[in-house]
Amino acid sequence: MQIHDIKTALGSLSAALKLRAPASTHKKVIVALLDRKSLRGYLNPARLGQADPLDLLTPDGEHQELPLAKIRSIYFVRDFNDDFEPERKAFLSRPKLDGLWLRLRFLDGDSLEGVIPNDLLAVMDNGLQITPPDLNSNTDRIFIPRAALSEVTVLGVVGIARRKPATPAAAAQPRLFNE
Repeated sequence: MQIHDIKTALGSLSAALKLRAPASTHKKVIVALLDRKSLRGYLNPARLGQADPLDLLTPDGEHQELPLAKIRSIYFVRDFNDDFEPERKAFLSRPKLDGLWLRLRFLDGDSLEGVIPNDLLAVMDNGLQITPPDLNSNTDRIFIPRAALSEVTVLGVVGIARRKPATPAAAAQPRLFNE
């Protein structure tokens, strides 16, 4: 093989690699089903709003398809061994995170508070991805499909840039003398 042929082959390989989609990153999740069973595995968070059914990679390396209609919530966890349900389901005071402060009510009557980004495009997906009230728990964030919710209430808008109050116009002070 000549050097020119090797350079051409490497150039076409490099172009093919640039066009290829980046490798997916799977995160540790615990999927809570509507029947209160839970499954542990790995999931690509970039495909949450796009794919139905979800493709869960089990710890044994098997793929399992889960329809969104059977999922109550998906907990993104740091470790499989710890408890995944947040201890606190509501904020003790107004949250400090920027975004929309929500109260979600599930079909079974259970409720959970969380914060989502103040972005309407994120709200229009197949579900909501919230930051839970307890930031020190094993759960980093939670995805809840729309089919699992009966009610979503906005409790507040947190961290927005406040408008500066209009400065009152300087009152025209009457002059004592015509100057």
